[in-house]
Amino acid sequence: MAALAVILLGVVHVVTPTLRFLDGSPRSVWLSAAGGVAVAYVFVHFLPELAGGEASVGRMAGDTFGGFSERHVYLIALTGLMTFYGLDRLAKVDRSRRAGIPVTDARGASVDVGTGAGVFWIHMGSFGLYNGLVGYLLLHREATGPASLAFFTVAMALHFVVTDYGLNEDHKAAYRRIGRWVLVVAVLAGFAVGAATAVSDAAVAALTAFLGGGVILNVLKDEVPSKRQSRFWAFALGAAGYSALLLTL
Repeated sequence: MAALAVILLGVVHVVTPTLRFLDGSPRSVWLSAAGGVAVAYVFVHFLPELAGGEASVGRMAGDTFGGFSERHVYLIALTGLMTFYGLDRLAKVDRSRRAGIPVTDARGASVDVGTGAGVFWIHMGSFGLYNGLVGYLLLHREATGPASLAFFTVAMALHFVVTDYGLNEDHKAAYRRIGRWVLVVAVLAGFAVGAATAVSDAAVAALTAFLGGGVILNVLKDEVPSKRQSRFWAFALGAAGYSALLLTL
């Protein structure tokens, strides 16, 4: 079942940039609903797991940081959020700077430029690690079993739709030509590493915390800005509906 899950996640990366119905303003109801599902998964499932893994992470870190040892797992989640916030700002600033440079295609038509090569590869490297982490956690999560795997897979698949849409907006043709395939390979590689190795409960809790922080940032950065004209009702419906399903676990 986990093998089917990783294939599904890879397919999401391949097809999302071709889904034209996600384009336009106001923001697509499908993107807002997908974001709601991903955020619901973090708050209803990830955060309780973090609370459960807090003790093991604290033992792994020892008493080096005194009282902070009780909050290591939350500091890791904050690190994940801040890491992807910094990467998003890097891409947005670079794209804004390059927008002032006129670019045309072979027919002389104006082309909406993306980021530069350096920022593109920084983004692909970081999101490659992010995807590898998702692939790894398909096999090594705090909660196990078919139902847990199914909920995790659906939440991450919809989350990938949201992040892929944003990456396609930032990097344009470079993402469609190369970037999405990098992420497909990354999630498959993470799954392969997970099949070949196993780490401690504390390490799984730390990886889950980092991923949770990243998911929160990568969803909210596209839903919160007013210029996105996001569909609050779709976001809320996705979050409420998936929360209700998660509570049945």
